Amino acid sequence: MTTLDPTPASLPVALAEPTDPVRRGWIGLIFAANLGVWMAFFTPIQVLLPQQIEQIAPGDKENMLAVVTGLGALAAVLANPLAGALSDRTCLRIGGREFGRRHVWTAGGALIGAAALVLLAQQRTILGVALGWVAAQVCFNAMLASLTAAIPDRVPVTQRGGVSGWVGIPQALGLVLGAVLVTAVVTGNAAGYLAIAVAILLLSLPFALFTADEPLPRTHRPALRARALLASMWISPRRHPDFAWAWITRFLVQLGNALGTLYLLYFLTDGVRHPDPEGGLLVLILLYTLGMMLTAVVAGRLSDRSGRRKIYVITSGLVMAVAALLLAVAPVWPMAIVAALLLGAGYGVYLSVDAALITQVLPRATDRAKDLGVINIANSAPQVLGPALSAPLVVHLGGYPTLYAVTAAITLIGSVLVVKIRSVP
Repeated sequence: MTTLDPTPASLPVALAEPTDPVRRGWIGLIFAANLGVWMAFFTPIQVLLPQQIEQIAPGDKENMLAVVTGLGALAAVLANPLAGALSDRTCLRIGGREFGRRHVWTAGGALIGAAALVLLAQQRTILGVALGWVAAQVCFNAMLASLTAAIPDRVPVTQRGGVSGWVGIPQALGLVLGAVLVTAVVTGNAAGYLAIAVAILLLSLPFALFTADEPLPRTHRPALRARALLASMWISPRRHPDFAWAWITRFLVQLGNALGTLYLLYFLTDGVRHPDPEGGLLVLILLYTLGMMLTAVVAGRLSDRSGRRKIYVITSGLVMAVAALLLAVAPVWPMAIVAALLLGAGYGVYLSVDAALITQVLPRATDRAKDLGVINIANSAPQVLGPALSAPLVVHLGGYPTLYAVTAAITLIGSVLVVKIRSVP
């Protein structure tokens, strides 16, 4: 039995289940907005932060990178559901005009987050880098909460797989374009941060400015009390078991992703011994993105047409696990190329179909952004746990072969557990 709320005619437009398909223009603008967010998330993690930290603490770069990214991920864990809950309750009126509950968070997060990146670029201590990255993570997670909620707010169920495919592609494409931007277009670490700050404004603000955002009537606004707000963050697994299983599967797959990607630059340097690690990283990112783009939208649309989600999620996990095992067994450059393409293909299927599945197990229409924020904890929490697990695996427990073997096992387990979800085929 589905856990989606019924949508009687008396519900306001902001809370009703959407029935009209979204148009290409809307998809293009939310694609661009997500591209900006993911450029801001991943380019620092994969390129700018490792460079900056290596300059500050070259003898302890692995542990310091783990500390900084872990603190940023912890901030994301807290900020995303809180921003989502506040977004669900936003009733903004300026000069007699009512505004929607999502776009103010998208625009505000972009503006303040861009400023945080500019300040981060000036830091010369690990503490300064950590504080700057935490501030940026808070802002970009506020954006992500509102953008993620736009899918169940505006897209009908029969279109969500395909649209989720388009929205998922920027997770990889953002890293590619960001890496090209900060390595080939601009030079220097500080200039890289500034370029990403400008990009997020140019890409994200048009969606907030030029698409509809239905206002929430004050009579339907959930109570804004601190105790009630905190209590709402707990979603009972007993009352909503499908939501709980969706969270667990997402957490495990993303934990595998975090384990496998955090030390890619160092893996190429110290494991593969590539003569140009940064150039090699860019090649792997390009191949990963190619694989993802080849599968994300196609798999999402096939899932929409068939109405089936779980078989696609399981298949995607199997493909990603095989990719990680290849790196564990043969940490050489040709195998890394094959693994990158396979990993991208598997992740493209997973991202589009699992995102659509999750929107079908949300408990309440009034709490879409908050509930998706709770799901996003399953994206962010692995970024906290991942560094804590990755560092000892690499340094003390067998190095990169062990790291990628563990990555494969966790990813496979996470994808298979999707069978526990009963309300979605």
